[in-house]
Amino acid sequence: MNSVIEKEKKLNLALTKLKNLNLKNPDIKKNIENLNMQKNQLEIEKQQLEEKYKSLYDDYHDLSKKLRDFQNQEIIEQKKQTEFTEKIDELNQETDSLLEEIDKWQT
Repeated sequence: MNSVIEKEKKLNLALTKLKNLNLKNPDIKKNIENLNMQKNQLEIEKQQLEEKYKSLYDDYHDLSKKLRDFQNQEIIEQKKQTEFTEKIDELNQETDSLLEEIDKWQT
């Protein structure tokens, strides 16, 4: 309970100081203007970073899709190569069989 009362006292003290704050003081006014300029600059930088992030994010997704497409194409090419090799083996076997038949007929 004491902490709530203490917090309330501190809050009231802070509010009193804020009410008594003289905004006409040139140093305070200059500091506020400086802070506003910094805030505006940070907002501009934030916007630029968000745009760069979005661009990089889009590039990442495009490259990921291209990589997947390339990998899929590679798998297809490997299957074609395997099928081609199998066909060559079949043709070799048929050729061997034909040569054996020719040898039989010649003897």
